[in-house]
Amino acid sequence: MKKAGTTPAKFKHRLMAIATAAAITSFSLMGSATAAEQLERDSLKLGFIKLTDMAPLAVAFEKGYFEDEGLSVQLEAQANWKVLLDRVINGELDGAHMLATLPFGAAIGYGTKADIVSAFTLTLNGDAITVSNAVWASMKSQVPMKDGKPVHPIKADTLKPVLEKYKAEGKPFNMAMTFPVGTHNMKLRYWLAAGGIKPGYYAPPEDTSGQIDAEAMLSVTPPPQMPATMDSGTIVGYCVGEPWNQQAVFKGIGVPVISDVELMKNSAEKIFGVTKEFADKNPNTHKAIIKALIRASLWLDAENNKNRNEGVEMLSQKQYVGADYEVLANSMNGTFEYEKGDKRSLPDFNVFSRYNGSYPYYSDAVWSLTQMRRWGQINEQKSDAWYLETAKKVYRPDVFMAAAKALIAEGKAKASDFPAESESGIKPPSGDFIDGIVFDATKPNEYLSKFAIGLKGKQRVVGGKVVD
Repeated sequence: MKKAGTTPAKFKHRLMAIATAAAITSFSLMGSATAAEQLERDSLKLGFIKLTDMAPLAVAFEKGYFEDEGLSVQLEAQANWKVLLDRVINGELDGAHMLATLPFGAAIGYGTKADIVSAFTLTLNGDAITVSNAVWASMKSQVPMKDGKPVHPIKADTLKPVLEKYKAEGKPFNMAMTFPVGTHNMKLRYWLAAGGIKPGYYAPPEDTSGQIDAEAMLSVTPPPQMPATMDSGTIVGYCVGEPWNQQAVFKGIGVPVISDVELMKNSAEKIFGVTKEFADKNPNTHKAIIKALIRASLWLDAENNKNRNEGVEMLSQKQYVGADYEVLANSMNGTFEYEKGDKRSLPDFNVFSRYNGSYPYYSDAVWSLTQMRRWGQINEQKSDAWYLETAKKVYRPDVFMAAAKALIAEGKAKASDFPAESESGIKPPSGDFIDGIVFDATKPNEYLSKFAIGLKGKQRVVGGKVVD
């Protein structure tokens, strides 16, 4: 029956319009199908931990960058780094937000042996070390002041009198990090040791406590639980990413004493990792993921962080980080609050694409491996060549550059957004560390020899002691 008010001419015109629209839709779907046919996998589940630096994953999803690559992506929060790693290895997750050091623990078989590869650095910096109010009150008298405020960066030697007090009272000085082969563990150890405090050694497989000959006892606590664990008195401080340092300030339970950008400028903090098997079987899919993440990182750092507020709104959603907007905005917008009211400019607290931050530098990998050697997770001397060989097994700058070139060809990025094609993956030697010790990625053993605290040369940990 003809619909009232619709003339045959109008009806014919409408049918033609519908047919035209259907043809256009069909053509679009054909285009998408052609693109999708090139993908080995188009439906993916990616994992993350509730930290600010998972932002590129959230942005790539929310801004439709995954979709643009023909990918249907599900993002899923994980309970802790161990669960996340296990689920990537067994295939329950296709890839994940990972600590930059995590694949190297798997590569050497510390805890879990697996082949993880990374073609993308999710973020530089982004961490801080926080202590309880009581510890800060004891430290503060040792800290130099200017205009009534502590002079930053604050060194760990200001913590030594507090440790001595704990020792005299027969109490352990317990601090937390997020994972034994994690960046937070390495950064907390670096800060303590630079201040003359022993953070302890590992001697796998017999002793994986990391507390051999330790003055400060470090143990694992999942990031979201850190403020409450410190508030309960179980730990007196921790190293973690945001928003869990600023959360301590907002709740009035602790004081961040140093950010990692002050501790070691522009260090790789998180990477995106997949198994080698996934990368080998799904090269086009892997490249498509990296393309989406590159676009997200460029968006996050664009035009002096103009998009950060929108990014913070995304992250504040329950399915991502789920912290208050104000807490997340503190660090994401280039400021950082130490003591309550002591808010300072730290424009590079979170770096996503600036300084070629997304590129997987072999030198960052070598630094991670030196710290694992320093504390006994690698409990035997390795040649300089071994460090670079191991870095190259994990980091895949070739995949990154292939994704970058594709984005340039599509007009979605500029050549100036990326390193030159001649990039070696080794950054120049740098002394941008709190102790001023210069790191040269081509001479890892020489670098290790410069530390007063830590394994060097042929030293090993045997029977609870360091032996030559």
